[in-house]
Amino acid sequence: MDKAPENPAKDNIISEKENCENASKKETGSGFSRRYFLGTMTAIGGTALIGSRKNADAKEFSGWPNRFGCLTDLTACVGCRSCEEACNKANNLPSPKVPFDDKSVFEEKRSPDAHVYTVVNQYKNQKDPDKPIYRKVQCNHCNEPACATACPIHAYTKTPEGAVLYNPDLCFGCRYCMIACPFYVPAYDYESALEPKIVKCIMCYDKIKTGGMPACAEACPAGAVTFGKREDLIKIARDRIKKNPDRYIDHIYGEREFGGTSWMYISGVPFEELDFPAHPQTAPLIENTKGFLGAVPLVFTVWPALFGMCYAAVRHRDKANEEEPKKEHKKEAK
Repeated sequence: MDKAPENPAKDNIISEKENCENASKKETGSGFSRRYFLGTMTAIGGTALIGSRKNADAKEFSGWPNRFGCLTDLTACVGCRSCEEACNKANNLPSPKVPFDDKSVFEEKRSPDAHVYTVVNQYKNQKDPDKPIYRKVQCNHCNEPACATACPIHAYTKTPEGAVLYNPDLCFGCRYCMIACPFYVPAYDYESALEPKIVKCIMCYDKIKTGGMPACAEACPAGAVTFGKREDLIKIARDRIKKNPDRYIDHIYGEREFGGTSWMYISGVPFEELDFPAHPQTAPLIENTKGFLGAVPLVFTVWPALFGMCYAAVRHRDKANEEEPKKEHKKEAK
């Protein structure tokens, strides 16, 4: 049995270079065959992607062991929006269109955007119509962030403290992170079109790394947001559920969803009624994208190189064709 090549991807690239050089010899009249060129490049793409999938192996990460997090008790939230106001001040965001004490804001569902990193929405309480339920929405800081998985230039970082950070200096505006996030949190600042920028909650990282806590948790007058070590928050949540079975459903949202999140929730009603993703997978989303991740480096590095080789081959042919009449003319002159 023949020995398999040590580097199949490299062999694929070398063979495709030869294909490009051979393709340059195919002509239609005096020009290069566009159909042949496109066919060749399609074959190159297929070979590159197939070869890359064999070696695709996205690194798994289950989270830092002593990371922090927040536990939001949805039965305790009163919809005062103190968390929104605190977040606004902590991040130097513009004043909201609807004042923080204006309850009319609950007439429509809102999502974090370029000017608001956390929002509170109101939901009907089927058990007690006179007591609406409020849900705080912000980045959940996943253990294995889908945004970081999807980002081709590593603009996202999962810190040891638990926060998921974003580096605008690296971002080129592809917005794959917005599509990948199962909670639809990353927002694009369309007002800075020439300077691509994604914005989202960063869990007040500068504060927690120096011993503080997120501004929203610190400002909550009802104690609906608890900050602490993630493993301790899970114990607190389980204890509350055990002691108050009539108040809570037996579930901690974020303990396992999408591989687990640093921001978790407990509730008195099913989470699907509060617009949480229904029936989420427990495996990290990175499991769904390993093959694609293996292909990304080739898309950004191999394809430009292959186009360059084909272009050089075509240029070499054209130059040779231009010089041929000159040589014939010199022979005739002699």
